Amino acid sequence: MTSKQKALINSPAAPYTALVIAMILWGSSFVALKISFRYFHPFFVVLMRQFLASIVLVPIVWKHFKRVRKEDIVWLLALALFEPCLYYIFEAQALTLTSASQAGMVTALLPIMVAIPSAFILKERISLRSMIGFALALSGVIWLTMGGEATEESPNPILGNFLELLAMASAAGYTILLKKLSSRYSPLFLTAIQSFVGTIFFLPILFIIPGSLEMDLNLQSGLIILYLGIAVTIGAYGSYNFGTSRIPANQSAAFINLIPVVTLIISMIFLGERLSLFQYLASVLVLFGVIFSQSRTKEEIPVY
Repeated sequence: MTSKQKALINSPAAPYTALVIAMILWGSSFVALKISFRYFHPFFVVLMRQFLASIVLVPIVWKHFKRVRKEDIVWLLALALFEPCLYYIFEAQALTLTSASQAGMVTALLPIMVAIPSAFILKERISLRSMIGFALALSGVIWLTMGGEATEESPNPILGNFLELLAMASAAGYTILLKKLSSRYSPLFLTAIQSFVGTIFFLPILFIIPGSLEMDLNLQSGLIILYLGIAVTIGAYGSYNFGTSRIPANQSAAFINLIPVVTLIISMIFLGERLSLFQYLASVLVLFGVIFSQSRTKEEIPVY
């Protein structure tokens, strides 16, 4: 690595730039996943994402695996269990039932869902402002969900958005563990561990679920799988892990607020999705609740 590259990586703006890149890639992944499900079973898509990333990241694991502490093995497995395993079980099913734009909006709850368990695990205080913001954002998600209408692309938005909420709960557990482990392991190594465990986890599932190996492989579907496996799985997770390793977890989680905006714009362009007026108002309530919870006043009133 050259001195110029080291300077860029160590610059104050590097973690924030990495997090923005991660959010753009993740926002686009909702649309890419929605399109890929036209050609493949959801769990096949998830498996191929992990498998392709694993192949690319083999040298990283080979180089760093011997440095793993025995006491960290359980935490590394728990990290991968939260995400990709549980996360993609919930999200893959969610995107078969709801629209990409609605699922993307639910992700706005993640920063608050990280803050609450952090109070108990990392002993961080929860302010009254944060709790009010969480209540507002959750109300917005419920309003958004209840305003969703069943369509061919989103046959059950209520159940789909609930499953996406469970995916965010998994992501919250992942973010907290990531902060714990990122001080000892490189972002790419943690990404590699996730990919390897995810591949092992999802491979037998394909032989259990009927029809999961049926596919329509063509140039477009193949490129989407490559994009999800290389650009999103490695690029987004690598960037997010890097950014989270350099700044506090609650700050990195706040960048998740960009995902709904990115998803909404891309889903309008590529999927032709539109929200109703009431759903737009609900989306504003979600974002307002999140921003309100993340803002700080001079005197915070702690509730924990």
